[in-house]
Amino acid sequence: MKYKFPKDLYTEVRIEDIKNASFGMQDDDVLANSEVMVKGAMIRVFDGNLWYTAETNDTDTKSIQTKIDELAKIATPNNTILENPIVKNFSVNKAKILKFQDKDNLRNLTREDREGIVQYYRKKCIDKKIKEIKVTYANFFYNSKIKELYTSKGTEIIQDYQRCCFSMWFEITGREGVTYGGGKQLWGFAFKELKKKEAEVIEARDRAVDFAKNNVPVVPGEYVCVLAPTVTSVFTHESFGHKSEADFMLNDKTLQKEWTLGKQVANPKVSIVDEGDTMHHGYCPYDDEGNKKKEVYLIKDGILSGRLHDAKSAAALGEEPTGNARAQDYNCSPMVRMTNTYMKAGTDKPEDIIKGVKEGIYVYDWNYGTGQSTFTIQPQKCYKIKDGKLAEPVLVNVVTGSVFQTLFDIDAVGDDLEFFSGTCGKNGQRMPTATGGPTIRVKKLTIN
Repeated sequence: MKYKFPKDLYTEVRIEDIKNASFGMQDDDVLANSEVMVKGAMIRVFDGNLWYTAETNDTDTKSIQTKIDELAKIATPNNTILENPIVKNFSVNKAKILKFQDKDNLRNLTREDREGIVQYYRKKCIDKKIKEIKVTYANFFYNSKIKELYTSKGTEIIQDYQRCCFSMWFEITGREGVTYGGGKQLWGFAFKELKKKEAEVIEARDRAVDFAKNNVPVVPGEYVCVLAPTVTSVFTHESFGHKSEADFMLNDKTLQKEWTLGKQVANPKVSIVDEGDTMHHGYCPYDDEGNKKKEVYLIKDGILSGRLHDAKSAAALGEEPTGNARAQDYNCSPMVRMTNTYMKAGTDKPEDIIKGVKEGIYVYDWNYGTGQSTFTIQPQKCYKIKDGKLAEPVLVNVVTGSVFQTLFDIDAVGDDLEFFSGTCGKNGQRMPTATGGPTIRVKKLTIN
């Protein structure tokens, strides 16, 4: 054991070694060219009543031991601390999982590498002949982190994480002089995953220009809607995933009753899962309390089957921890967060899902999504569906619906599951997550 942990208290040490870098341009101007490295630790002591915390950027053993001792002096010793329901939920694990310390380690990238990929895509994807494009943004960034966790129960975990992203965004003057936007994000765990994908960026650029020039305002009303995989994924994450984070319901008896496990909450075609073991960008083999991430069916065949927990919420609700306690970095305390959250694939072919619609709306992608009892999606691009075929682009300001009614109204689930990367915000903390979903059809949503 690296540290001398005080008797009759629960103690936890989280150490993080972080490196972030970016390079970005607006047209020919450099907007960002940064490289940041920081190492720090959070020390927490729990006496069964209160948490006592300290942070430090001095991560040598002696400095951290000093912080432990200082916190122990102000805590109240508790000789039954190991019987505390929260402490009992901290499992003991020893693991060293370093997946990114090889030739693909993003920390090996130079400033020339970062600038080079931006200039590569600018050269390949900027077409001066497209007069509708007024401003072009191109940006690359990466995040890299090595995390260590030591607890007084005996947990010792070292694990790493990294991801990188290139994005290109175009501001476009469309019909009647209105400004529209569109572009493409490319994500990867390794730098090589972002290379030579200019065809994807150009396709996104041209689709955005076409939409800006040719869209017509939608007639507001209720429509059969087909959601593309990326839109299904944001519906799953924002409208249902957050409702499955159990800390939301700790002091809300009404919500606990509404969310009774075992009740039917969706069409039997619908299953939603959260898991952190697979290599999507919510990858998290162990959470920041040291518990192994479990695969959790939030909905299975339409039945409410599980929810996401940290040690505290699991103790409060009499359920098992799921390994979903995550912290943005060493100076944040863990809270219940999603990892890779997705709606599982069905058996319907996407083309058949569209063929089954006489008149409706195809929601192609999105700018923004949120949801509690009612969800809201602000689409980026939509298309009319006429007689089972995609037709003209239509301008839709917002798509809304009741979360639970929509889950029941899903009558087709595609076999085309896709995953998407992003960053999720909650209580001031931002976490890397992945969302996923297939094409789905909803009997009725409100379009404005």
